[in-house]
Amino acid sequence: MGILEKIAEIEKEISRTQKNKATEYHLGLLKAKLAKYRAQLLEPSKSAGAKGEGFDVMKSGDARVALIGFPSVGKSTFLSLMTSTASEAASYEFTTLTCIPGVIEYKGANIQLLDLPGIIEGAAQGKGRGRQVIAVARTADVVIMMLDATKGDVQRALLEKELESVGIRLNRTKPNIYFKQKKGGGLSYNSTVPLTHCSEKLVQLILHEYKIFNAEVLFREDSTPDEFIDVIVGNRVYMPCLYVYNKVDQISIEEVDRLARRPHSVVISCGMKLNLDYLLERLWEYLALICIYTKKRGERPDFADAIIMRRAASVEHVCHRIHRTLASQFKYALVWGTSTKYSPQRVGLTHIMEHEDVIQIVKK
Repeated sequence: MGILEKIAEIEKEISRTQKNKATEYHLGLLKAKLAKYRAQLLEPSKSAGAKGEGFDVMKSGDARVALIGFPSVGKSTFLSLMTSTASEAASYEFTTLTCIPGVIEYKGANIQLLDLPGIIEGAAQGKGRGRQVIAVARTADVVIMMLDATKGDVQRALLEKELESVGIRLNRTKPNIYFKQKKGGGLSYNSTVPLTHCSEKLVQLILHEYKIFNAEVLFREDSTPDEFIDVIVGNRVYMPCLYVYNKVDQISIEEVDRLARRPHSVVISCGMKLNLDYLLERLWEYLALICIYTKKRGERPDFADAIIMRRAASVEHVCHRIHRTLASQFKYALVWGTSTKYSPQRVGLTHIMEHEDVIQIVKK
């Protein structure tokens, strides 16, 4: 029996098993087996065939956004509208066959946008070019999931399932579980909160499935067996996702209102160029980028050339971005902006910068 058949068998058994107290151990074990087989499926085969056309694109710019979705939802049109890159667009499916990069210039930042080929159902198992598409999506800072507003919620559920099965967790944070394998001493199990989903016996059974017999486990939140498995496997990617519903000009205003009010969702129309500015604003929020301006002594700040950093960046991060030796020569910095109590404020390396702050660095 191949891996795909084993996965299908386990999925059937999970759906057949009624969820109650008596079956939670059984379900936990099935989920651990399922995660193990899926990991095997994603490992590249040893006998690599003839090399095909290059797929991944070199990372550039201040952030990377992956544009994924089913064929013919308007990804190529979106890329052409937002960037100066022309991606072939047509009314038939599978127009884009490789990864096409473009650059969105917004608030002084260069955001790399990757138009990935349309995902089809079964992509995680390698159908279409699904495995490569998903591998590139894992390297992004934010995923834009392009959905056809006329197709209801079917596409969203299928895409979430595909990404979930390859270890991409959308709009979720890493479970607060401490896990460390040891050389001996058996299982040390503790929790700082009451647990309703996992018990010591279940944790032990799941660890045994991974042939782990000596480990330290500390639950700091009430996590599910799935989340505990994610921590053991350790290769999960937690990333923000924006659900973008295209073609809203073809549905009723009530339906547009319903979709727009859903969490992490934006409604647009590429055909009529509707709401694209708001989408850029939301994307900037999700990327958590800030602009910082520099100032030389006795001169006006340079507002033409911003330094793009991640939110919660410190003065030290800014120094490293300007020049690698600057932090070692640093004496103090003067900062103007919302991160200070008064302007200018004299600060040290640990001061956290905010959007549109101005900084003047004084060397020793």
